Amino acid sequence: MKILKFLPVLFLCFLILSYTGLSQASNYKIISKIELSNEGKYDYLSLDEQSHKLYVSNGSKVHVVDLQTDKVVGVIDNLSGVHGIAIAAEFNKGFISNGGNNTITVFDLKSNKVLENIKISGKKPDAIVYEPLTKRIFSFNGGSEDATAIDAKTNKIAGTVALESGPEFSCSDGKGKMFVNIEEKNDVVCFDPKNLKVISTWSLSPCTTPTGMAMDIENNRLFVGCRSKHLVVVDAGNGKVIATLPIGAGVDACAFDKNTKQIYCSCKDGSITVIKQESADKYSVLDNIKTMDGAKTMAIDKSTQRLYTSTIIDKKEENGKKTVTFGVLVLDNK
Repeated sequence: MKILKFLPVLFLCFLILSYTGLSQASNYKIISKIELSNEGKYDYLSLDEQSHKLYVSNGSKVHVVDLQTDKVVGVIDNLSGVHGIAIAAEFNKGFISNGGNNTITVFDLKSNKVLENIKISGKKPDAIVYEPLTKRIFSFNGGSEDATAIDAKTNKIAGTVALESGPEFSCSDGKGKMFVNIEEKNDVVCFDPKNLKVISTWSLSPCTTPTGMAMDIENNRLFVGCRSKHLVVVDAGNGKVIATLPIGAGVDACAFDKNTKQIYCSCKDGSITVIKQESADKYSVLDNIKTMDGAKTMAIDKSTQRLYTSTIIDKKEENGKKTVTFGVLVLDNK
């Protein structure tokens, strides 16, 4: 009988824990490491869900990993300061930004053969994305504070978008608008990818140094990861900041899975913050996953919900000689 008296209290405690999210977790953990090279420089990862391949930037090369086996099936090399890889699957092409020599390398997705190296007028191309409505590749050039548009079918330069300062990552709504973070100005610029004109500029204040970006196209929401240890949720229609949530230090990539309604922010401090979208305007921190120091960029396979992040996975010193091993961490929530 005494136990029965406490049942309502226990039930109330359960409801409070559930509501606050303290009883929740994403269950993600590192399940394996894919060893790639002893070259230490790295930046973006890109995932082609049609072929189940992961493209991993690594200084002067891009590693191609088959995600069904987690084995390296190709290497695209002789590159220069690789930053990002954009996939245009409908044209069987990939595009690589080379910050070291201001070129975009075009390669065949099936054979990994280099098809062309496009010289652009932009300086230090960094992030690179495929825009599906215009069927254009956009490279975002930090050194010249602009974006270069390239026709993905012909590999011809279509024009340039002048930006207010050095751009970071970008997303498209697939309906005629693109959005790009302006890191030093703490802004997001909205522009027309067809006419190559800036439409609006929005402040992210009080958050600073925006880097990673993802988008919920259905609800027209941008998710911007900022180095001020915040994720900002922005209404992509009017630029209004809807919510601000805490994340780890040194964020560089964000991803959104519309199936699970979860946002992921990978951070240099060795964490991935998982944020739950409860509705278009309501969000809560679900988890902080431990990864490894330096694992700041990330890709998600939405068919398996696995996360992939690259970093130095091992360091050794033998006979006074230091060596590093670069690779990819594989995280699963099963």
